[in-house]
Amino acid sequence: MADNVDEDSPDRIKAGDYVVLKRGDIFKAVQIQPKKKAMFEKQWFLPDTAVGQLYGSTFDVAPGGILQPRKPKDTEGSTDANEAGTDNRHILDDGKSQKLTRDDIEILKGQGLKDQEIIQQLVDNSSTFRDKTKYAQDKYIKKKKKKYENTVTILRPSCRILAMMYHGREPGKICHMRYDMLAQMLTLANIHAGSKVLVFETCAGLVLGSVMERMGGYGSVIQMFPGGGPVRAGVESFGFPAHFHDTLHEFPICHVNALLAGTLDTACKDPPAGRGQCPYFMFFFYFQAQERKVKLEEKRKKLASAAALLEGRNADGLVIASRFHPCPVLLGLIQFLSPSRPFVVYSQYKEPLIECFTKLKERGGTVNLRLTDTWLRRYQVLPNRTHPLLLMSGAGGFILSGTTVAVDDSKPANSQRAEERISSCLV
Repeated sequence: MADNVDEDSPDRIKAGDYVVLKRGDIFKAVQIQPKKKAMFEKQWFLPDTAVGQLYGSTFDVAPGGILQPRKPKDTEGSTDANEAGTDNRHILDDGKSQKLTRDDIEILKGQGLKDQEIIQQLVDNSSTFRDKTKYAQDKYIKKKKKKYENTVTILRPSCRILAMMYHGREPGKICHMRYDMLAQMLTLANIHAGSKVLVFETCAGLVLGSVMERMGGYGSVIQMFPGGGPVRAGVESFGFPAHFHDTLHEFPICHVNALLAGTLDTACKDPPAGRGQCPYFMFFFYFQAQERKVKLEEKRKKLASAAALLEGRNADGLVIASRFHPCPVLLGLIQFLSPSRPFVVYSQYKEPLIECFTKLKERGGTVNLRLTDTWLRRYQVLPNRTHPLLLMSGAGGFILSGTTVAVDDSKPANSQRAEERISSCLV
């Protein structure tokens, strides 16, 4: 059935696509470009040789870096041994049980033997393999596959796969956010197509890309960014179509106070003219000034379009995931939300979120405030040996969520807090 898929189907790999390479638990995002090599796990190959194949396919790396689709029968392996011991206590790990040396293995590779054949040779030349228990044999074969297997799986990028990639390779870039926490953030913020969402994050664009993926190219996403410009490295790895980027807007966080006060100036100011310019460099300075003027005009248009979306103060959701202290950012951006809209704040530590919780309680205008964390436990599921994995992350951060409500300014703050205490007692 899979072979009957149309060549232009989105399920097939095409040139220019952003893909994720997978081998075991290791992931890497690359773009398929003609004749461009990719280095993955100390092995290079040409990803463009997989163009036309289905996503999720596993490939063998042939000589010359060419990717060849692996047949289903090759994935099963033929290294299962019929003989197995009952006890490992008499097996000594003295390094002399394997007859093949490193030079012999290199010779086998030079002869063109596949990884399964090399592993079978290692099994046949091991003097202690058949004395090991069945569990020890499986562990030995798995270890050798990880070392000598030259296969790679090509996957379509998604927020879950990219979150696993970042968390496994560079967790500091995404504030040690696990994929289960990212899923909870998208759910608690009620991200859906056609909504207007504010995003402030310093997670290499992973949270922003996940919000755009959930919205499907419909609605508006306003990225609030610190510094000189937005960071969208993770967004590029998703490989969104062009119309997805039409829904993306940007607004510097340093202009939020001016926008709230109504004093934001979006006028474009001409760059100052150079003084004492040499006649020989007149053309150079002229073109440089024109290029600078064009960039200022583009920046002004982006600022004006994002400000127009924010001035209505009718956003449908707010997502914050940053290494900065979230309290001042939350108190400023929550004013752009409509009543009865959700907001979510992620932090690697709970102390900043406790302060946000206290400030929101004192300020009012929010209900259903919850500060939670998630305990994720992964299991190895195998016959007669199912148990939790020995190595796993102990914590994935904390989430503060809530819902905005309209505040009646005619009532004093003391009476509002009294009503909140009364209502909490009645629940």
